[in-house]
Amino acid sequence: MLTFLLVSAFANTAFSNTVLAKELPFAIAIHGGAGTIKKDHFTPEKEAAYRAKLKESVEAGYTVLEQGGTSLDAVTTAINILENSPFFNAGKGAVYTHEETHEMDASIMNGKNRQAGAVAGVKHIENPINLARLVMDESVHVMLSGAGAETFAQSQGVKLVDNKIFDTDHRYKSLQRAKAKMEKAKQQKKDYQAAHFALDTEYKVGTVGAVALDKFGNIAAGTSTGGMTNKRYGRIGDSPVIGAGTFADNASCAVSATGHGEFFIRYNVAADICARVQYQGKSIDQAGKEVIHDVLMPVGGTGGVIIIDSKGNISLPFNTKGMYRASKSTSQVTYVGIFKDD
Repeated sequence: MLTFLLVSAFANTAFSNTVLAKELPFAIAIHGGAGTIKKDHFTPEKEAAYRAKLKESVEAGYTVLEQGGTSLDAVTTAINILENSPFFNAGKGAVYTHEETHEMDASIMNGKNRQAGAVAGVKHIENPINLARLVMDESVHVMLSGAGAETFAQSQGVKLVDNKIFDTDHRYKSLQRAKAKMEKAKQQKKDYQAAHFALDTEYKVGTVGAVALDKFGNIAAGTSTGGMTNKRYGRIGDSPVIGAGTFADNASCAVSATGHGEFFIRYNVAADICARVQYQGKSIDQAGKEVIHDVLMPVGGTGGVIIIDSKGNISLPFNTKGMYRASKSTSQVTYVGIFKDD
């Protein structure tokens, strides 16, 4: 009789857990960068292609969640699709450095236990977000950089690729325009820093990222980027910096940022948003808008963030002309946006 009761109790618990898992919300949001994204710069065909790729990414991540996958798996799946597209500044679409090569950064964070992994300045990694995940899962560190990160990648069976696979005509032309503008500004102002500040926003922003909530109530965030057009001296932005470009904690929210990285580092943007949620009891919508519009805008910080909380709420604030973005949840059909009025 005791055995029967124990078996029955176990069966009921298992059934309850299965039902609970099915009833719990799950959701995902992605971004492909924020910046000077004007509708008149798009042909109908180009706009349709960008929207299709954003939709492909968010729905691929959502499918992972729907099938019972983790938020970490959903984040990496969605970001891989964006990294493999020349449309966005990450992976295949990475911008050029001053030396006409590509240096990429990425990070990922698990909201369940605050484990995190990041890579910076890698040149021969096809999908940097996957290497960031390996740093989190298989190393004792949080961030690895440059040649060391690539040595670690090889130790994990990751194949190094030729840096030239990231070459694209439109990014190369952008580099030449940036160099010309900086040279002209430098001649006028005789100062590298002033010349850099003279560059338009479009040369300083561009990232991809994802945040997700799975059926188990865990959230995660990931970010990947090719950095800043015409960057020099091994410059690293906010994307691989935990707390600046990426942050996730089940107690608050998950954030992936895109924008002018120096500002996002200085103002600890991702972690600040989550702190406002956790300690001030604010909604992710309120916290995100405060940081993006009230903290960053007055000091010249341009960009945006995608945010998700443990209830499946999503917020996508930005202070630029546009932000490539998409989201989907158990309570919301697929949404895709590019321009401010989408």
